[in-house]
Amino acid sequence: MRRLLSTLFVALAACSSAAARDEGLKLPAPAVDATPAAGEATAVFAGGCFWGVEGVFQHVRGVKSVRAGYSGGDAAHANYDDVSEGDTGHAESVRVVYDPAQVTYGQLLQVFFSVVQDPTQLNRQGPDTGTQYRSAIFYATPEQKKVADAYVAQLTAAKSFPAPIVTQVTPLKAFYPAEDYHQDYMRQNPDDRYIVINDLPKVLALQRIYPERYVPGWANGR
Repeated sequence: MRRLLSTLFVALAACSSAAARDEGLKLPAPAVDATPAAGEATAVFAGGCFWGVEGVFQHVRGVKSVRAGYSGGDAAHANYDDVSEGDTGHAESVRVVYDPAQVTYGQLLQVFFSVVQDPTQLNRQGPDTGTQYRSAIFYATPEQKKVADAYVAQLTAAKSFPAPIVTQVTPLKAFYPAEDYHQDYMRQNPDDRYIVINDLPKVLALQRIYPERYVPGWANGR
């Protein structure tokens, strides 16, 4: 339903607090971070429509691939139609595969809280509402949980946001890749009005606020 009605939300999105947040917010670096390691690591995040979350992380230096999908629910399956109804418990999510030698888990969290989404919005992001658009960090290891909990506490203590952080920090149960037409959506549909209004400003904010972490190309080898 969101895809069919997205153009109706363009004017609302431009006026919403979420749209204002698309300007980005530079946040302090995490005081607690993951131990550097060789090889690859994986992180899973939810922050509203996965098109924009995927698009931002595809421009982060050290990220090797990003996959849009569904996570966080109890249902042992996921597809767009079911998740959109809000009945599966899943949230639109992304799986980020990255090189810890180039970008740390904490630095990914810094980008997530700074430009990807508004962590003070409960069960919504911008024009999209429902638990499937909630803000969540799905940790795969005890260390990821430690870093995420510590960063939320750090941002809360610093009063980085005008309202309480509602981002969930919850264990990763499973990740179900989304349909092919959702993958690389921003790259393949740069002129989509939803992308232009809601998501492109987030990529521009990443470039402006963290130029040392921004790469002009796209992850996934493109």
